[in-house]
Amino acid sequence: MIRGSTSLIGHIGWPTHTFKSPMIYNPYFEAAGVDAVVVPMGCKPEHYARFLPALFTLENVCGALITMPHKVATLALLDEASPAVRIAGSCNAVRRAPDGRLQGDMFDGEGFVRGLRRKGCTIEGARALVVGAGGVGSAIAASLAGAGVAALSLFDARPEAAQALAERLVAHYPGLEVRTGSNDPQGHDIVVNATPMGMNEGDPMPMDVSRIAPEAFVGEVVMKSEMTAFLQRVQERGCRFQVGTDMLFEQIPAYLEYFGLPSTTPERLRELAQLSY
Repeated sequence: MIRGSTSLIGHIGWPTHTFKSPMIYNPYFEAAGVDAVVVPMGCKPEHYARFLPALFTLENVCGALITMPHKVATLALLDEASPAVRIAGSCNAVRRAPDGRLQGDMFDGEGFVRGLRRKGCTIEGARALVVGAGGVGSAIAASLAGAGVAALSLFDARPEAAQALAERLVAHYPGLEVRTGSNDPQGHDIVVNATPMGMNEGDPMPMDVSRIAPEAFVGEVVMKSEMTAFLQRVQERGCRFQVGTDMLFEQIPAYLEYFGLPSTTPERLRELAQLSY
């Protein structure tokens, strides 16, 4: 039930048809008696720079979840950015400070890494490939570096994006081996699809799945369906894997704390979620 007292959390992106957050947050809010609601807000890129500051002129907005394609563009709109945002070069959570400043943080990478660890994936000393150097890929790469991987390979259809991410990573982690320019998964212990490939029927594979070692751990970020075409191929290879929504469930408790709302556990969120695909 939405009341006059209800706090709004905007879930901002474009397009919105793949959004899963309202189906996870809102059942939890209802069960826990939290007077808040997550509302999908479809904003095209050309309007975003005007829309985000305008949204926070509303007194009943307590935060915004930022998703594709706005995570990188958000940086220029912030008054204050967390270290995670500065390393990743992207932002997925915005709140208004008491003095009106817009503050940003990034939880994608943290959620992704928490999920891997809970599934028994060894991150320390691993060799990882991240395909996609946009907002989510940059965040995952930053968190993998912070978690202790020995080497990171980065690939993006825009080589300059992968190179810029590599430079930021090396600046913060001088001992990390970073390579760019290839999406070949052979020789990697952790393989991540951080591209939008899989959101639409007939999308090409983000990499040559036949070259992923069966012993590798594979992560997906696309949430259009639980088992994307990429993950179906990965499963056939015999790999362990993480579905796109796992990253979301793992990071939501951190989001709730950031917005000053009562937090919970990933398990409770899964129990209450009303996901549909």
